[in-house]
Amino acid sequence: MAIIFNIDVMLAKRKMQSQELAEKIGITQANFSVLKTGKAKALKISTLEAICKVLDCQPGDLLEYRPD
Repeated sequence: MAIIFNIDVMLAKRKMQSQELAEKIGITQANFSVLKTGKAKALKISTLEAICKVLDCQPGDLLEYRPD
């Protein structure tokens, strides 16, 4: 996949566990795991917005493009 979701980096910087973030943004741990591992086929803008709000970051801090 060419789009990489670097949420682990931001979680480490904010010293937050993925379970805590999942609870704060209102999604299940299973759905969050799909996002975190890069297996998600889509990402709602509202979910991205919630993640950015909780982690106090920009979408570009979380998403990266790597050509195949």
